[in-house]
Amino acid sequence: MLVQIFQESAKMGSAVRVAELNAGPKIPLVGLGTSSINQNPEEIKTAVATALEVGYRHFDTATLYSSECALGDALKEACLKGLVAREEVFVTTKLWCEDLDDPVSALRTSLENLQLEYVDLYLIHWPLRVRKGFSFPIFKEEDFLPLDLESTWQGMEQCVHLGLTKAIGVSNFSCKKIGDLLSHAKISPAVNQVEMHPLWQQKKLRDYCSKVNIHVSAWSPLGGPPNAHGSNDVMDNPDIKEIAEKHGKTTAQVILRWGLEQGVSVLPKSYNKGRITQNFQVFDWSLTAEDHSKISRLEQKKTITGHEAVNSTTSPYKSVEELWDGEI
Repeated sequence: MLVQIFQESAKMGSAVRVAELNAGPKIPLVGLGTSSINQNPEEIKTAVATALEVGYRHFDTATLYSSECALGDALKEACLKGLVAREEVFVTTKLWCEDLDDPVSALRTSLENLQLEYVDLYLIHWPLRVRKGFSFPIFKEEDFLPLDLESTWQGMEQCVHLGLTKAIGVSNFSCKKIGDLLSHAKISPAVNQVEMHPLWQQKKLRDYCSKVNIHVSAWSPLGGPPNAHGSNDVMDNPDIKEIAEKHGKTTAQVILRWGLEQGVSVLPKSYNKGRITQNFQVFDWSLTAEDHSKISRLEQKKTITGHEAVNSTTSPYKSVEELWDGEI
């Protein structure tokens, strides 16, 4: 059972709610996502500075996001100013699909970008291996390489032994893939970071992860990219809007609060000061049983299916169902 506690930040005077991971570190339950599509480094640095001021202590990045350098600059500046100490901040980054053959070297590069001696959490971004230099998100027949997750996980464990990360985990893994990993892992994954929101609630996966003591963290907790009509199906859901109006909260706050009440950590992304602040104001109120009942009845639809990675005779997955082991 994951234990949620309150941890006081001496520097900022804010209460940071955390969950204790199986590896020991405590992961703050609300983090700032830093995927940097269409954002320049200065916008990212400003967002991180704002988040630190508000009280965020968890920052999520990845090699794919191209935000490691900007995040590192912002954290270094905050530490030099005495606004926060390194040990007060939880930093997550991810091993990209091009680097599954050598997690240690990939993490060393990420640490250089972040200007850190270690990260708190290092994740396998996707259970997929491709050649270096491929044009994401366009996959060609020649891009796919044989997948050996057992060897990759040994490299992840080496990152822990070398002190480059305090915990390791996975992202976008099904129950079956986690079970396969646990059959040979010497260090259990601490986290599975997946798409999760009211329209993709992941109950089966959450139940399984709870059983094997793996924390679930939600990317795109407010919904994924806009639909064909340019709107966000999660944020624009009328039932969620009705709940928000009843509580006098924003729709985003209701969605994030729902995630927290499922026992997961949430990683909303925003570069707007007002929304960054609002997204952190989710700890001093609760949803009702009626709210949960209404949300539990919402029609389920995954936003990011990974279909781009299965349309190939050389991919290890021949269908979306195979990629997710039927959990879609």
